[in-house]
Amino acid sequence: MAEQSPLEAFRQVLGGTARAMAQEPELELNFTADAPSSSFKQLRVPMPSRTLPAAQVAEARGFADGFALKNRHHDPALHARRAPHEAVARAVFDAVEQARVEAIGARAMAGVKANLTHALEMRMRSDPIARARTREEVPLSTAIQLIARERLTGEAPPAAAASGVAMVRDWIEEKGGSGLDSLGLSLDDQGAFADLVARLLRDLDLVDAEAESDPQQDEDTSDEDGDDSQEGGEGEDQDDQSGGDSDSDAEARGEEGEPGDQETESEQSEPGDLQDGEGELGQDGDDGMLPVRPNRPPADMSGQFDYKAYTQQYDEVIEATELCDEEELTRLRAYLDSQLVHLQGAVTKLANRLQRRLMAQQSRSWDFDQEEGMLDPARLARVIINPTHSLSYKIERETDFRDTVVTLLIDNSGSMRGRPISIAAISADIMARTLERCGVKAEILGFTTRAWKGGLSREAWLGAGRPPAPGRLNDLRHIVYKRADEPWRRARKNLGLMMREGLLKENIDGEALLWAHNRLIGRPEERRILMVISDGAPVDDSTLSVNSGSYLERHLRQVIAWIETKSPVQLVAIGIGHDVTRYYQRAVTIMDAEQLGGTMVEQLASLFDDA
Repeated sequence: MAEQSPLEAFRQVLGGTARAMAQEPELELNFTADAPSSSFKQLRVPMPSRTLPAAQVAEARGFADGFALKNRHHDPALHARRAPHEAVARAVFDAVEQARVEAIGARAMAGVKANLTHALEMRMRSDPIARARTREEVPLSTAIQLIARERLTGEAPPAAAASGVAMVRDWIEEKGGSGLDSLGLSLDDQGAFADLVARLLRDLDLVDAEAESDPQQDEDTSDEDGDDSQEGGEGEDQDDQSGGDSDSDAEARGEEGEPGDQETESEQSEPGDLQDGEGELGQDGDDGMLPVRPNRPPADMSGQFDYKAYTQQYDEVIEATELCDEEELTRLRAYLDSQLVHLQGAVTKLANRLQRRLMAQQSRSWDFDQEEGMLDPARLARVIINPTHSLSYKIERETDFRDTVVTLLIDNSGSMRGRPISIAAISADIMARTLERCGVKAEILGFTTRAWKGGLSREAWLGAGRPPAPGRLNDLRHIVYKRADEPWRRARKNLGLMMREGLLKENIDGEALLWAHNRLIGRPEERRILMVISDGAPVDDSTLSVNSGSYLERHLRQVIAWIETKSPVQLVAIGIGHDVTRYYQRAVTIMDAEQLGGTMVEQLASLFDDA
């Protein structure tokens, strides 16, 4: 047996420590060259080089400790029930909760405190706060998290973030100083801590005090709002740690609510409108958004949404086969199949049930003894027996089953990494095969970005002198895994691409939804179904750091409202650990990715049954 390498030995020790700290025996830890992440008992921490430099070892330990502490001391369901809906307030709420769980470990163990500090320093080097030149560019959630950490542990902000924190410290201390001082009183009680953070958000004018519901009332109605508990689940762990809390804090400093900033005041008014029944969005959709039709003049398509991209020059729509070679696709597909042997059997059984339901709707029936039509061979015998009998014909009755195409749009963001994306890939694969057997065409698409925290679009914006309100500042990557007219056997390998390290980055849902919708609207089929699978709200650090904190979410809501009210496309969504019922009229939220296959089957079956 080959001798174990030092790197593998370190991984095993680190995994054992994480399991012990989290008190979770099934926790698995692996190294990654991509952004660190945590989802569904899978931890991915930065891979140190083979010589195990002390600084890189400390960073890996820091991320592992942070994930383990959150696994042990954080209740996702409670967090989701107490979390505000508005994007900036939610990002601050998440960031301060992360500071709480890390402070518990840091105050109890000096070694853990040092490890967490190393990991934080690594995150801050790539966080927008390190690049901020003005107060408006400082991510509010990062700044408040660092100040809360300072209160809870006595540790000053890392050097990379010190300048950014200093720009906004006076305003934060003036408005929320007393709230920050009280956080340490409830460090071990997540519910009480959440109440204090809610008060802090009100002090900072990030939420409307009158609109905030009573915490006890939230507890009493938790059964009705149970789907909200998904949002703070494993997907949230990803947002908190993937590249640092800054991945979830992608919001504008313009929403601080500072006096004299007119743009700030208007931005703060938008989120409240969004979460109060979304009335404004519905109105915008009725007045400003026209349905897409293949024969609509291009002039009618302009000005649909209050949204723009700084440049579309670097966006791409790309086939899966263009992102890696045939040999790698084969290897990735084999890896995907090996990971989901047991799941595949369960999903296939459910898919067969869907097939039976669809085929029952397509069952053929005939009218016999007709004067013309197709010759009925069953009645030829009586013609032979008695030649005076005339030939008998039959005519097939028309079925009510309409020609249908289904598009599966899968979130390829970093928070889906691990088991969620594996299950999404294999479920989509089996659904496409099942639908093909039933004569229903299926298209499988994915959406992500080409870079973390902005790509060439952001570089172009910086080179142009940072013009204000630039709109979307990242390069889109829309992936075609299977075209609707492509046979399943030819596209089967492509789903393995989702297993590729480095593919999954940010998610800009609104534009992806429009892209998938526009592909569907040009199809000749009579019925068109679009199923979206996602595990979080739209997040792109580069975009939200220089626009309104609700910029991407507001666009997503507008797009959804328009499709649901103006388009012939039937839209349905499945949220993995994320409450998509806040966005879509027809949606379901699941807590565990293991439920995805069955949920997809039931949602598709219900759409066909309702038709």
